[in-house]
Amino acid sequence: MKLVKILGSGCKRCIAAAEMVKTEAAKLGVQVSIEKVTDYAAIAGYGVVSTPGIVIDGKVVHAGGLPKAEDVAAWLSA
Repeated sequence: MKLVKILGSGCKRCIAAAEMVKTEAAKLGVQVSIEKVTDYAAIAGYGVVSTPGIVIDGKVVHAGGLPKAEDVAAWLSA
């Protein structure tokens, strides 16, 4: 199971990023546990200044704007 954290305030882009992760995980048959992190101090702790940010298994893989679906699939496959 992949542990995925969505870093952000809960804005529409953050929600869309979480949905994108769920969709790509389902396509790949990868189980994910998604946690939404909205605390700005916690987000800053990851070094992310632009949201949404995506952290997979403790590694920041994306920050700022929505990622491409194929990038999400690649991150989840790794």
